[in-house]
Amino acid sequence: MNLKLFSPREWQLALPLALFLHLFYVAPLVFLLASSFQPTPGASGISLANYLRFFGDTVNLKVLGDTVFLGIQVTIACLILGYPVAYVYANAPAKWKSLLTFLILLPLLTSSVVRTFGWVVILGRQGLINSFLQNLGLIAEPIRLLFTHQGVAIAMTQIQLPLMILPIVASLAQVDPRLAAASASLGGGAWRTFWKITFPLTLPGVISGCLLVFSLTVSSFVTPSIVGGGQVMYMPTLIYQQAVVLLNGPFAAAVSAILLAVVLTVVFGLSALGQKSRAYIR
Repeated sequence: MNLKLFSPREWQLALPLALFLHLFYVAPLVFLLASSFQPTPGASGISLANYLRFFGDTVNLKVLGDTVFLGIQVTIACLILGYPVAYVYANAPAKWKSLLTFLILLPLLTSSVVRTFGWVVILGRQGLINSFLQNLGLIAEPIRLLFTHQGVAIAMTQIQLPLMILPIVASLAQVDPRLAAASASLGGGAWRTFWKITFPLTLPGVISGCLLVFSLTVSSFVTPSIVGGGQVMYMPTLIYQQAVVLLNGPFAAAVSAILLAVVLTVVFGLSALGQKSRAYIR
């Protein structure tokens, strides 16, 4: 076994990227974490006052809970809606895959700001949803969708959906089609084959999609701010409020560190689950 993993030439090629990451990612992150222990802006010393202030305030805890709940809600919705789309794509004829690829990637080709304002039009009191429901006679007056948690969840689900579909498509492409044929020859029905063979083999893609959707949802700022309209508060909005509006950099840094810790906890948890799923597949 060759223990020499990288040659000096390979290290030289990786050095510019390593310097770039340390300069523009690691160093600001270390500065952020260090500033979170400042008691007040511009003060010296180390203190846990900002963290104690955050966890001692029920409003802040509610913001954290709402943010995590939004991430879980959007992740589950994307999985429920995205897996059938990925399955249809994987089993579609080759001549249709180009069109399906374009439709799946289309949301990613549009600015999130444009998509978000589109949802403002759709979710408004005179928007498409309320107009459609009123025309059908299902509601007597417009229901409130805009500036609510439910409205933010709906918009975020549509925006993050491609990030769930693409990893599942990649996993489905690696499933040997002969396995389904073998299951059918042994008397396995379509649903039994799916739950016993197809779905377990695509767990790495499912976990990767959940990881992407959750991480990007809880850290999203534009869509919750516009669709929420300041009526609902999430962690990125709280960070912006403390850092830019109230100019309380240390507390904003502490809130950022807490959000980072939550995201890393989910990342490590899903990564461990992904390792177990890969071991199961092998």
